[in-house]
Amino acid sequence: MGACQALHPHSQKPSSPSTNSSNPGYFLSKPVCAWLACGFLSLALLHLLCCSPAGTQQEVFSALLQHFNTSSASVSSVPEGGGQSCDYSEGQWVWAPGHARRYNATECNVKDSENCVRNGRPDTGYLDWRWQPAAAGCELPAFDAAAFLAAVRGKHVAFVGDSMARNQAESLVCLLGASAFPSRLVYRDADPGVFQFRRWAFPSHGVTVSVYWAPFLARATGRVDDYHLPYSSVYLDTLAERWSAEADTMDVAVVSAGHWFLKWAMFYNGSEVLGVHMLPESNHTEIGFVSPFREVIRKSVDRLLIGSGGGGDARGDRTVVLATISPSHFEKAWDDPTTCARKGPYKDEEKEVDGEAAELRRVVKEEASAAAARSDGGATTIKVLDVTKLATMRPDGHPGAYMHRDPFAPGKPEKMLNDCLHSCLPGPVDTFNEILLQLLTKR
Repeated sequence: MGACQALHPHSQKPSSPSTNSSNPGYFLSKPVCAWLACGFLSLALLHLLCCSPAGTQQEVFSALLQHFNTSSASVSSVPEGGGQSCDYSEGQWVWAPGHARRYNATECNVKDSENCVRNGRPDTGYLDWRWQPAAAGCELPAFDAAAFLAAVRGKHVAFVGDSMARNQAESLVCLLGASAFPSRLVYRDADPGVFQFRRWAFPSHGVTVSVYWAPFLARATGRVDDYHLPYSSVYLDTLAERWSAEADTMDVAVVSAGHWFLKWAMFYNGSEVLGVHMLPESNHTEIGFVSPFREVIRKSVDRLLIGSGGGGDARGDRTVVLATISPSHFEKAWDDPTTCARKGPYKDEEKEVDGEAAELRRVVKEEASAAAARSDGGATTIKVLDVTKLATMRPDGHPGAYMHRDPFAPGKPEKMLNDCLHSCLPGPVDTFNEILLQLLTKR
């Protein structure tokens, strides 16, 4: 690039036209500089294509495409003064053959009950839809593994919460691993059939992905550990030990909870009972699920703000992503094999977000806004991963009876447990990670 500067050490001003004509070596014209720059760039890209490892090529080109996509979206839909380019919370599912057929669930070792293809689900149309945001000119790009890993290079990405947090974490690991970025499982529960804590490493980028099973986010005992017990005891003054002890190691924390708050519970502050949910015979005040949920969301975010916004052991920038609830779709009894047997998404306006899901969604959005105000421009960024609408519209994406292997084979029972909550893998939950990528790359 020095060829585009004055060659004489004392020349600071442009020469006159006559000087240029008699001393053509002082400057190269702007068109010549532009052509030289293009030539150098072309040679660099040619070297990359011919002489670099495939993983490096993919990362560089994906990053370039991500930059151009981001720039294009910013021009078309970001309001003056900046802001996030697209609202992904509203939209509709559109037919896109092959869009979600991006990995083999067996090869990436997902939980057996979510491996719908292996378990014999005959209809695979649930893999042929993509989410189209409602905002004009707004598109949700397909997941780009290289762009995601580049965005979190050297960082710890943690999913904290209930089994939907685990569902999304497994989806992310599969999406990344299917794109020539292998992972290794570096820690898991002692019982391989338990999926409460797992950690994967992606050596190519120094990235770790962890999942912390904490369905109430706070410390809880009872039914949460043993389904045979009648209710859970939830201690709202104390966060669950494992994830809160390791919160300072998290660079990106995706917090996802809600479903367990809709079940039978007794809520405590220390040893004092504050109230209950759905326990009319307990002789304690019914306080519902909204205020306890709000309390633990607020306490969880405050824990993640510690050490990241000034004072203490600051780790630099941290991103806290609060996910909204992904509703279940039990349309009949839980043991009826057809309780969630739909074959396609709901159409726009055919199914609304209402009731308990709307309440929990509202709390998350309100607490995210309040937390952003409390952080007051600190090093922590607060984001909302609002997936409630898109998940509400996908009754076809659950394992249902196909959480079991060949559930309708001869000799199988007529009644069985169905999964109308989690997503098949691959499946709609992959879209959560498409949006997560956009949240991490667009500040």
